[in-house]
Amino acid sequence: MMKRSLSLALLPMLFGLGPAPSVHPREGQVTALSLSNISGTARLTISVSGPVQVHDMVLHDPDRLVLDLTGATLGDLGTYDGLPRGVVRDIRINQFKDNVVRVVLEVDQVPHYAVDQRTPGVVAVSFSDQPFVSWGSDASTGLRLAVIPASPDANAGARPTLVAPPLSAAAAAQQQQQQLLDFQFDNAPIGDALNQFAQYSGRSIVPGKSVTGNVTMTIHNATWEDAFHAFLDAEGLSATEMSGGIIRVDSPEELGKLDSIEVLQPEIIPLNYAKAAEVAKSIQGLITKNRGSVFPDTSTNSLVINDTRTRIASIRDFVKQLDVRTPTISITAKLIFVDRTDLEQLGVKYDIGTSSQFFNQLVQRIDPLTGQPYQPTVNVVNLGGNAVSAISNADAIISNSALDLVFSTAIGGFSVTSFLSALSQTELSDVEAVPTITTLDNKEAQIVSGEQTPVRVIDLSSLGQGNAVPRANVQFKETGIKLTATPHVTANRQVVMDLDVERSSVQPLAAADLGYTIPIQHSTDKLLVNDGETAVIGGMTVTTVSKNHQGIPLLSALPFIGKLFSFTSDQEERQDLIIMVTPRIVDDPAPGN
Repeated sequence: MMKRSLSLALLPMLFGLGPAPSVHPREGQVTALSLSNISGTARLTISVSGPVQVHDMVLHDPDRLVLDLTGATLGDLGTYDGLPRGVVRDIRINQFKDNVVRVVLEVDQVPHYAVDQRTPGVVAVSFSDQPFVSWGSDASTGLRLAVIPASPDANAGARPTLVAPPLSAAAAAQQQQQQLLDFQFDNAPIGDALNQFAQYSGRSIVPGKSVTGNVTMTIHNATWEDAFHAFLDAEGLSATEMSGGIIRVDSPEELGKLDSIEVLQPEIIPLNYAKAAEVAKSIQGLITKNRGSVFPDTSTNSLVINDTRTRIASIRDFVKQLDVRTPTISITAKLIFVDRTDLEQLGVKYDIGTSSQFFNQLVQRIDPLTGQPYQPTVNVVNLGGNAVSAISNADAIISNSALDLVFSTAIGGFSVTSFLSALSQTELSDVEAVPTITTLDNKEAQIVSGEQTPVRVIDLSSLGQGNAVPRANVQFKETGIKLTATPHVTANRQVVMDLDVERSSVQPLAAADLGYTIPIQHSTDKLLVNDGETAVIGGMTVTTVSKNHQGIPLLSALPFIGKLFSFTSDQEERQDLIIMVTPRIVDDPAPGN
C-alpha cells in the first residue's frame, strides 16, 4: 500500500509557493484523527491540545466537507488509507496556513452533519451513514491503525468501491473480524494499545493491575484477532473471556489464580454424532486439575461437566470441533477368479492273435462251446504249435474319449487289430464376485456371502478303548466371499483403507470318506486411493503343466512314428486371480456440520 509520507514542511515548495513560512508559536495542536461508525452514525473525531476555532463549509465538484481549525498546528499524523467508508471517499489533512489546519472529507454526496465542540480537546462531526470499519491515527501515543483490503491482487491501482447494500450489525462485525490490517505501536502504553484493539474489534477489553509498560511493534496484513494474539505473546500476557463477552488481559499467573477461586458450575453438553464416552477421554486434559470433572451419559449421549465458567466455555468450543458429522464411505470390491484347463490325449493300442491263441482283453473272442464271449481274464494259449499273440498299451485308458477308431487286418494266420483313441478338452471356470459395503469413517465393516460346510473330524483318542466305535465330531467351515474394511477420509478427500478380502470354496475329494479341500484366495492390504478411483490390490496367476507319456519301449521313442506305439496326455491348468477395490465418499458433510 502506497503511503503519502512527505513532510508537511515540503508541501508549499512542491506546489511552487516558495519556501515554507517561519513557524510561530501556536496555541493548539491536532494530535489524533479517527473515523468510526456506531449504530449507523458516522463520527469524525479530531483531537486537539489547546483551544481552537472551527469553521466548516461545503464545496462541490467534487462534493467535500471542509473544516478549518484556526489556532492549531498539525502533529505527526499518518495519512488516510484511501479506502471508501460509507459516503466518505477520502480524508485529507494539511497545514493550510501558518495557524490553520484544514481537514477535508471527500464524499459521494454531502450529508446532513453536525459539528460538536462540547467536549474539551475534541472536535466531532457526526452524520448518518451505513456501517463501516473504523480508521484512526494518533500522533500523541504513537499508535497507527489503517485498514487494507484483503484483495488477491495487492498491486492493483484502482481504488475499491462499495457496491453492497448497507450491512447489518452482525455482518459489519464479521467484516471487521476478516479485514486485514496494519498495526504500529511506537513506544505506546500497553493500556492505550488495548484500547485501540477494543475500539476496532467492538469488544470490551479490560487489563489487569499487573499490565503495565510500553510496547513497540509493527504488524502487517493481519486480522485483529491474529494481531491481538501476537501482541499478547510478545508481551507475555494471556487473555480469557469473562461473563458478557468481556476479555480480561493479565499475566498467566494472575489468570491461573481464577481457577482456584472461581465457583464451579455444572453444564450438560449434548452430542449429535460423536460418542460421549470417547469424547470424555479426549477432554480430560482440559478439565481443571483436582477440581473439575467430566462424566459421559450414554443414555442421552451427553457430557456432564462440572468446572469453572471460563473453563467450560473453552471446553464447549473444543467439544463442538470434535462433534462433527463423519462422512460415509461405500467400498466396492471385485474378485475375478478364472480357472482354465486344457487337456489333450492320444493313444494307440494293438491286439495280435490267432484263432487258437489270443489275449481275450481288447478283442473279445467267442467260446465255441457256449457261443458266448470269453471272460476278459481268460486267455487262450496254443501249446502245440507256433503262434504269436500280443497286446500293446493294454491298461492305458482315455476316459470319455472324443474319437475311437478300430482297424483290423489279417496277416497270414494272424489277426491284427489296432485301436486309436483321442481327446481334446477345454474346461473354463469364471467366478466374479462384487461385494459392496458401506460404513462410517474409521469404523470397521464386514460382509460375508457364502456357506458353512460340515466337516467330520475323527477323535483318534477314542481308539483302543475296548470295542468302542471311534467318536466323530462335526465342525463347520465357513466358505464364500468375505470383505472386511476400515476406511478413513483424509483432509484432501482421499481414502485410506485397511482391507481384508477372501474367497474360498469347498471341493470334495474323490474318496468320500476323506472329506473336502477348501481352496482359498486371500489378500490383506492397506492403501491410499482417490475418491472413486479403482485400485488393483491383488493379482496372481498359477499355471500347472502335466505331461504323461507311456508306450512300447524303443518303438515309442522313434521320431515321427513313436506316437503310433504310445499313449500321451498333455494337461495345462491356469488359474488367474484379480482383486480390485473402489471407494466412494457418498456423504461428505460441509465443515462445521
